[in-house]
Amino acid sequence: QVQLRESGGGLVQAGGSLRLSCSASGRTFGGLAMGWFRQAPGKEREFVVALSRNDAHAYYGDSVKGRFTISRGGDRNTVYLQMNNLKREDTAVYYCAAFVSIYYTDHKMVDYWGQGTQVTVSS
Repeated sequence: QVQLRESGGGLVQAGGSLRLSCSASGRTFGGLAMGWFRQAPGKEREFVVALSRNDAHAYYGDSVKGRFTISRGGDRNTVYLQMNNLKREDTAVYYCAAFVSIYYTDHKMVDYWGQGTQVTVSS
């Protein structure tokens, strides 16, 4: 089993930045593909970004490409999501996700979820 915990959400003005963190415990974290999804009120959970197990490949959703960056910490137990030039439409609960093998953009294929952290972007 893998337990994921997100942190770093909050309130920010449009154009600002936030960095989310996801810390893992339990199963060897370095062997997992990781990603972030988000869900706004009344909407389906949306793919944001994913990172392959060896960090060789990162895939971004179109809505965040060029503004968000995913990275993995040196301890291999933490994943970060740097969010720049935030827009009101980025407002959502952000969920950290882990995949046992390869990553998917379909939220139904996620193996483990964090509890979510709220990001609110004001105008």
